[in-house]
Amino acid sequence: MRHIARGRVHAYQVRSRLPWLYASYYGTFLELAGVVCGEKVTPASDDRYSVVLNVQRGAQMRFECHIDSNPLTGLLFCTDHVTGGELVFAHDAAAASIADVERDCSVVRPSAGHLIFFDARRYPHYVRPLTHASDMRVVAVMNYYTESCPESSRPPELNRHLYGDE
Repeated sequence: MRHIARGRVHAYQVRSRLPWLYASYYGTFLELAGVVCGEKVTPASDDRYSVVLNVQRGAQMRFECHIDSNPLTGLLFCTDHVTGGELVFAHDAAAASIADVERDCSVVRPSAGHLIFFDARRYPHYVRPLTHASDMRVVAVMNYYTESCPESSRPPELNRHLYGDE
């Protein structure tokens, strides 16, 4: 498998360097997530994946095609992009590649300050590469859970993949 370069500011770094964002994850953003969801929303109890920053620099970095394990993801876009860096969702839940996703999709262009919530467990999505070597895309990613899909349903192999443990 080919390595995909990507950048991340970990949750412990967000907590210490961006305390307003960390507090908003547990406060204002949690309240807003509850408004858009049909059931009670809870934050992650494992702080490693509560709120992180995903960072793309230049045209070589990107975020792979995937589905989420959590029932509600919040994204706060920190940068604007007219071309490149778009979040692309497949309309077909069986899409298994970027080409599959691109055949029938919806596209969200990053706009600084915009906050979106979505359930991406069933619809594959990815982030398009940036178009210029000098571009940088930053988005705060927040993982939330619900009573019907609690944090205990998070696959242990995901933590092993991301953090080297359970």
